[in-house]
Amino acid sequence: MEITFEKIRAYRLHAHHLDRRLPAGELAAAAGACGVQNSPPGAWETALFNRVAGCTLAGLEEALCVRKELLQAWSYRGVPVVFPTGESGVFLSPLAALPGEGPWIYTRGVSAALDFLGMSFDQLLPLVAEAAACLDGCTVRSKEALDRTLAARVEPHLPAEKRPLWNAPSMYGAPDRQSVGGAVVSFLLRPCSFASLVVFGQRQDGSPTFTSFQSWTGRQPRQWPEGEKELVRRFLRCYGPASQSGLAAWLGCSPRQAARLWNGVAPELEPVQVAGGTRYLLACEREALAAAQPGDRSLLLLGPHDPYLDLRDRAVVLADPVLQRRVWKTVANPGAVLKDGRVIGVWQARPAKEALGISVSVWEDLQTPERGALERLAEEYAVFRQARLQHFTLEIV
Repeated sequence: MEITFEKIRAYRLHAHHLDRRLPAGELAAAAGACGVQNSPPGAWETALFNRVAGCTLAGLEEALCVRKELLQAWSYRGVPVVFPTGESGVFLSPLAALPGEGPWIYTRGVSAALDFLGMSFDQLLPLVAEAAACLDGCTVRSKEALDRTLAARVEPHLPAEKRPLWNAPSMYGAPDRQSVGGAVVSFLLRPCSFASLVVFGQRQDGSPTFTSFQSWTGRQPRQWPEGEKELVRRFLRCYGPASQSGLAAWLGCSPRQAARLWNGVAPELEPVQVAGGTRYLLACEREALAAAQPGDRSLLLLGPHDPYLDLRDRAVVLADPVLQRRVWKTVANPGAVLKDGRVIGVWQARPAKEALGISVSVWEDLQTPERGALERLAEEYAVFRQARLQHFTLEIV
């Protein structure tokens, strides 16, 4: 079966709840589709605003920090991700690698510190995990303080000759504020997160806080007997048809770990042809893919790192590789303007006191009603951010 990009876009828009908003209050359903990245901070709020009717900042804060139906923790690719609290067995524990399945994108950089210390990853991870147990009874404010706190707890368990090296200035760019040990902790916090040893708490005065899953929720994580399979299924529902290498890129894991996870759902997969190559989808989703149609929302302003944009096959939504570089940057991605699932431009919001200035740049001509629709979307976003829209500019390039 040959699948067109148009059909894939319609299928993915529905899976991401972008073809039409979910009813008010369905935050867990929106976040649970494939998790919502929160880097840069606030990205998860914009993503759920685009997916759930009546979404407000106060409602999101309540769901995350009061009702705690949502949870933030380091997840795939080692980035902060918001997902339903009851689904840590999908978004955390399945990411834990088995022996021989490293390296991962989020720990690859630790090698310089390991070489300096003359110690291995496998020697240090258990020590950092043991130190992280202290979070069961406390909350630490700021990532820098978390690194220092855990590094200090690891130090007494190191051989005496390693301790001066552990306390030496970091080689990672902040030697006045970080030690080598603190840098090691920073890298190894991601695997600790997969064991629910560290999660994000409520922000305090603009800084993140950290504690354990047990301390934050008051209970142990729910067990998911098929958590690994479910993680791959959610990837395939949101980014299918896809490949094993696409899964590896999304997770930030090694090809060996991706192969194990992929093989777990192999009996459920069906091959299809996409742009002359073979991709796979869940067989149970074949009819949904075939029947996918454009939804009620043609134009959208997606925030930077929206889950819909978190894809390896970028040509599905934007064919021109030159234009792709304007959307997916090394740092500081802009927001993306979508039309029927295609990226047709970028946008940025510039805060000024209690106001927002929003500038949009598109590379396709738009009809007058479409231009008005984009300005209304900008106004809605400003209201969501509890600001007035100070100015709106639209440039056709």
